[in-house]
Parts: sequence; structure tokens; C-alpha cells
Amino acid sequence: MKYEGMIFRPPSEADSLILQVTVGCSYNRCTFCGAYQGKRFRIKRFEEIKEDIDEVSSYRIKRVFLADGDALIIPQEELLRILSYLRAKLRGLERIGIYANAKDILRKEVEELKALRDLGLGILYLGLESGDPEVLKRIKKNATVDQLVHAGKRVKASGILLSVTVILGLGGVEGSQTHAMETGRVLSEMDPDYVGALSLMIVPGTPIEKEIETGRLVLPTPFGLIQELETMIAHCHFTRCFFASNHASNYLPLRIRLPEQKEEALKRIREVLRRKDPALLRPEYLRAL
Repeated sequence: MKYEGMIFRPPSEADSLILQVTVGCSYNRCTFCGAYQGKRFRIKRFEEIKEDIDEVSSYRIKRVFLADGDALIIPQEELLRILSYLRAKLRGLERIGIYANAKDILRKEVEELKALRDLGLGILYLGLESGDPEVLKRIKKNATVDQLVHAGKRVKASGILLSVTVILGLGGVEGSQTHAMETGRVLSEMDPDYVGALSLMIVPGTPIEKEIETGRLVLPTPFGLIQELETMIAHCHFTRCFFASNHASNYLPLRIRLPEQKEEALKRIREVLRRKDPALLRPEYLRAL
């Protein structure tokens, strides 16, 4: 396999073959993200992708994740070609996953997404980050709340599983509770199949690092982040969702099914907040991106 630069994938794709079909991120201006610094965006030629698929075709591979940052930007016919070749060469293939941003999703009609689903695209990862419009503006997210909600609903309508990422701490101390409440509200409107909550960790060289250095943004304390988690979950109302805060960046790992385990989870979080015992949290040295 020929990879260019650092490769990132969702935690749930840990056992997947990572197939790099694009290099970098076509937008690459979110203030908190340093994942694709130094990468010039391009879509790989089909011949390059085909060579990588051929290389692993003798292995039994159940899942494939298409990297880099927003592979759904690939034109529909070319993406169908890639998925078709994967299906033809990897006979045990059960699911293909992909990152996408809201505008990439909204460029495709529901029927186009269904065509991708029929060729194995089983899950799509969408970064909401925050449901607070002011936070989205400040982090230079390339979408509005309405666009993110419509994109999520379009994925759901296509039958592709929707996994949404949110980031605790993005509102800073001042906007902490608004960020948490609005994110819970917007998540409820999207009604995703999965939610992954991360905690903001500062990547050197990113614009948000300068905000913190100058005091324009003050990060919540560890217990402040857990309070956000409590508020967010309290404001989430899902049909059926698996909610996880077990990413390495988080102080309090949770893996819960909502709505069934909502009250149980809130009870646990509130007990941690009541006791405020650092021993109940993931140690700082174990936290990572």
C-alpha cells in the first residue's frame, strides 16, 4: 500500500483496510484541525488506487475505510468505479466507510447516495463539531447548522449509517453550556446512528492554539468538559443511537445506547461531577488525539 503523509481514520475503523483515495482535505481550514497540515489536496488516479486494491486482493478483508479527509468529494462516476472494483476484488468485503463534509453530501442526491450504498458504502462519518452557530463560525467550519442537519438527514434517507463527531470544549469556558445544549439539540434533529464525542486537544501550529495563547479562548477544566458531556447527553433525544466518549482525548469514557441507557449514564456522570475526584478520570498522560 502506498500512503502519502499521516493517515487518520475513525476509532471504529481500527480493523479496516485503509485505502487512501484522496490526499489531504479539500477545505483544510478548520481552526482546530492539524491533521492535514502540509498536504496539498488531490484525488488519486484510479490506476494508483487499483494497484493498492490488487496488492491486497488475496487477503480476506471485511472492511475498508476510504481516506483522507473528505473522500466523498470524488466525482460520482469515479467513486462508483472505485467501489465496484473493491467489490470485484475483495470477495469477503462487508462494509466500506468514508469521511465526508456537509457540502460534499449535499452535492449528491439521495439516489446517488443509494447507488453508493448498493455498492457497499455502509457508513459515513460527518463532523458536526458543534451545534452552536457562533462556534461553527469561530472555528471556520465549512458549513452552517442547517447545512449539517440537511446533510445528515440526506445520509439517513439513503440508508447509509450516519456517524457524527462532536468536540467537547470548542465553546471555551464562556460558551461551554450553550455549545453543549445546542449540540445536543442539533444531534437530536439529525438523529444519527452513532455519535462520537471527543475532547478538544490543541495541535501545535493550528489557529486555535493562538486563540488560547492570547486568551481569546479559555478551555474548560476536565470537570468542565464532563459537565458539557452531561448537558449534551441530557439534551439528546434519539430514535436509536450508540453514543461513545471513549476516544483517547476524553477524561470520562462512555459507551452507551440511547435512549435506553440515558438515565443510567447521566447518573454516573453526575456522581463524578459531585465527587470531583481526579482519580475517577483518565490520567492526563494517557490522553491523546
